[in-house]
Amino acid sequence: MALGADIVLVALVVFCRIGACLMIMPGFSSPRVPVRVRLFIAFGMTLVLTPILMDTVRPTVPPEQDLRFIALLVTETLIGGMIGVMGRCFFGALETMGTAAGMTIGITLNVGAPVNEDEPLSPLATLLMLAATMMMFAADLHLELIRALVSSYTTMPVADGFRPRFGLLQVTSVLARAFLIALQLCSPFIIFGIIVNLAFGLLNKLTPQVPVYFLALPFTLAGGLILFLFTVKFILTGFIQSFGAWLTTG
Repeated sequence: MALGADIVLVALVVFCRIGACLMIMPGFSSPRVPVRVRLFIAFGMTLVLTPILMDTVRPTVPPEQDLRFIALLVTETLIGGMIGVMGRCFFGALETMGTAAGMTIGITLNVGAPVNEDEPLSPLATLLMLAATMMMFAADLHLELIRALVSSYTTMPVADGFRPRFGLLQVTSVLARAFLIALQLCSPFIIFGIIVNLAFGLLNKLTPQVPVYFLALPFTLAGGLILFLFTVKFILTGFIQSFGAWLTTG
């Protein structure tokens, strides 16, 4: 097949959706990955998927490179960014609940190295985010992401453009689903925090002359770490299964 101008334009349109998605999608967008590496990954994925999507995208590319073509690039970038934001909602929910779980067991200092963000996190949230990102690649969910990007051309065709109302509904639905899943996975720490604070609050009322909260901090931290030891496997497994189910079914 000769490399004509129309093929290059189709590849550029495909690159806009794929590049925008990978720019925001957790794992690929991590500051630990150099910008050039991310660019080459998006470019290589575009070269692989362009022959598959040629018959789908080519009829929508205008014959002249005018404002219609620029609008097409903008809409494809918005669609790819929307898909990336939905994927980030899952990891953002896990990060939020991991930070909340760390606060309930007494880990409140943000001294952990950032994983998918530039800001430091609590050690517990950092561990969860790093393990979840690693398991995403270990479970081949990055391949499911490629399949989901190909399927997105069926559910969100290029000819339909970017529909803000549809995109907002999708993002809010995924955000609510992600936070509900993260809340369910981290609920043992919330229950643990409520019980421990209630118990030590009653103990402080019975012995007001003793600084119970200062003395109880090591025991709270030890109990929370033991709870984390027994629940981290189920938290990560449940999160990866939920994230994989979203990639598979949308």
